[in-house]
Amino acid sequence: MKLKAKVKGDYIQVKAMLKHPMLTYDQAKKKGKEANFITHISGKANGKVVFDMSTSQFLSKNPLIKFKFKGAKKGDEFELSWVDLKGNTKSKKVKIK
Repeated sequence: MKLKAKVKGDYIQVKAMLKHPMLTYDQAKKKGKEANFITHISGKANGKVVFDMSTSQFLSKNPLIKFKFKGAKKGDEFELSWVDLKGNTKSKKVKIK
């Protein structure tokens, strides 16, 4: 996962690339595999949830997401995490620049 969080005016702008194959039900059936895609993405600044998203198989392989929020400042800690259909999780923490 690649993750950046930067101060832009009054907001913190977040850009993230989530590395995941995002295998949909149709693709999995054709390949003879089990479907697996990211189902939930959550972002926390200093332990407080600032971004929460339920997803489906509509996201592309290695999805790129961008969002902004208020309530943090330069030097604070930001953490982004995701959960996929099989229950696998990944998370990453960065300092806000």
